[in-house]
Amino acid sequence: MSSREIVLWLDERWYQALSSRLKDETVEDKLNGYLDELINQLPERVYKKISGEIWEERQRLEQEIEAEKRYSAFRVTENGTTECFRVEHAVELLDAASDVRRWLRQTEARPFREVLHGRENITAEEFDRMAAGRVEESARIAGVYDVNLDGRELSAVRPALGWITYRLKDVSTASWHSYRTGSYDRERRQARFMQKLEGREIVSAGRLGAESISPAGEIVEDSGQLNFYLESCFNEDKVFGTRVHTDRSGDYLNIYASYDMGGGQVCDALELILKRADGTDEALAYPLNAVEKAVLLQKMDDYCQQQTGQSLADYSAQLIAEEMAPPAGPVM
Repeated sequence: MSSREIVLWLDERWYQALSSRLKDETVEDKLNGYLDELINQLPERVYKKISGEIWEERQRLEQEIEAEKRYSAFRVTENGTTECFRVEHAVELLDAASDVRRWLRQTEARPFREVLHGRENITAEEFDRMAAGRVEESARIAGVYDVNLDGRELSAVRPALGWITYRLKDVSTASWHSYRTGSYDRERRQARFMQKLEGREIVSAGRLGAESISPAGEIVEDSGQLNFYLESCFNEDKVFGTRVHTDRSGDYLNIYASYDMGGGQVCDALELILKRADGTDEALAYPLNAVEKAVLLQKMDDYCQQQTGQSLADYSAQLIAEEMAPPAGPVM
């Protein structure tokens, strides 16, 4: 939008005299009102044309400003209560760790939410949408964090990879070391911070990342779903609450994820089959959160491409079409 500044010089005595006669308006208000009257006297065609152009330009500017905004989200569990917040700025893991360190070292007890400047409450559903968007590499979502103060854990969502979890004391210590680099350079501090966190990841329920699970074997179609067998490289007991990893146990778990072909989405829970040493089986379920579903969807899609040469959506569409196709020959 282009504008032109109109400068009017007026002797101070005239200005003061006019101002003294105006009650609830200024001289500037009067002049602006006069300009509005002049504009309203323009031909209707001209007035509508210019008004429309100005409105469109303002709309485009507002859209551009909105598109450039970046948001971060926090889910905070403290004293048995969970709240979700959004802040209108980018928060990196180093920043979140610094917030945790400040909270841990506070001299007067105050809720963690008070260290989140510019926070606004959001629903759990909005937090899940932002978390899934972070996995899918939305440019507008700069960071998503789960701060479990009761469990002493900090989890972060990584683009394409999903959750990663650390102990609060580890991220606090890494934050301290990042300030001990002797430099305020952001990149040096970030490198030092990540160096100190290397190998400190922990397993936590509800925090399955891309490194933890991998599809294997045959993709099985069953009742409108595609079933994937999952290999795991984590301690299932900590995540699923089972007792498989004990010295005397001969038990093991088979883990399956399903994809709803009609709905085009990962089903809400993993199917767990606990195979006991005595020959009995027990069926269990593990509900998936938004991040885990987004990570699984990418894993399934990649694996389907490897196994069939088609994307998950295309392979599902082919199977559905084959299911609905009429018989090739006469039915006897």
